[in-house]
Amino acid sequence: MRAVGYLKSLPIEDPASLQDVDIPAPVPGKRDLVVRVEAISVNPVDAKMRKRAQPTGTAPAILGWDAVGTVHQIGPDVTLFKPGDKVWYAGSIARPGANSELHAVDERIVSLRPTSLSIEQAAALPLTAITAYEMLFDRLGLVPGHMAVGGNILIVGGAGGVGSIAIQLVRALTGRTVIATASRPETQAWVRELGAHVVIDHAKPLSQELRRAGIASADLIFSTNQSDRHWPEIVETLTPQGRVGLIDDPEPIDVRMLKRKSGALVWELMFTRAIFETPDMIAQHKLLAEVARLVDAGKLRTTLSEVLGPINAANLRRAHALIESNTTKGKLVLAGW
Repeated sequence: MRAVGYLKSLPIEDPASLQDVDIPAPVPGKRDLVVRVEAISVNPVDAKMRKRAQPTGTAPAILGWDAVGTVHQIGPDVTLFKPGDKVWYAGSIARPGANSELHAVDERIVSLRPTSLSIEQAAALPLTAITAYEMLFDRLGLVPGHMAVGGNILIVGGAGGVGSIAIQLVRALTGRTVIATASRPETQAWVRELGAHVVIDHAKPLSQELRRAGIASADLIFSTNQSDRHWPEIVETLTPQGRVGLIDDPEPIDVRMLKRKSGALVWELMFTRAIFETPDMIAQHKLLAEVARLVDAGKLRTTLSEVLGPINAANLRRAHALIESNTTKGKLVLAGW
């Protein structure tokens, strides 16, 4: 079957960094679905894996952790789905990715996709929605549906894929004031459109920008990228006894700076449940089903920004280059073969 993979970690400018390849079709495990992939999106994790994870052996490594497709085959112990079901998911970093015509994935991290979105619009959401939802409600302690609770949350990198859905989730499911950072006019307009109450410029000191907006401090801070660069200002901005959540891979930061404020630091990796097959692994199935419900109810919108064409090596190299530029807003999607 057709797929896109790599044999050696190379700069994205090298044509061999991602190649069109032919690989065997997957055989489903006991709780696996084999999904016919129709659309994918590209995330920072794809570029990080391509640059850092050198393939072993002679088989190409396959990336891709956002997929929309149709169930083609099921394993013997599958209970949640049947062939023909229209699904979406982000998969597991411990297994081959979804940049292939057929892809095997555990049913416990899959749900039926929204009926109101195109495959391209839907493909933009799974990984970022899981990441944002788990950070907000599993790590930072927000409670979905508690609309009367006040306070605020600062989302650093609000125009990116995760920030774009986090803004919407906070607005749809909590009563918090959303402060989002964006540095360019087009990204500032984007986060306002998504529902940010206040927009500040992360190219300037965050504490200075908050004061300019008349805000004393941030009760919760969700930093999505360049956290090491912003770390001193994140600590300065945090309300005493507040919480900071990180999802990126920062250079070393001095967590001792949080002690004076009794600040808490939490991490989110949406692959944790799948990597360790935790007892609550099925939480991602339920989470994605809830996101699909919110989308179909008109409470969340897709964060798709551009469709780059069909799924092939040339288009994926272009997507990786854009991701590595750190200037994208929303999500980049490829659809069809």
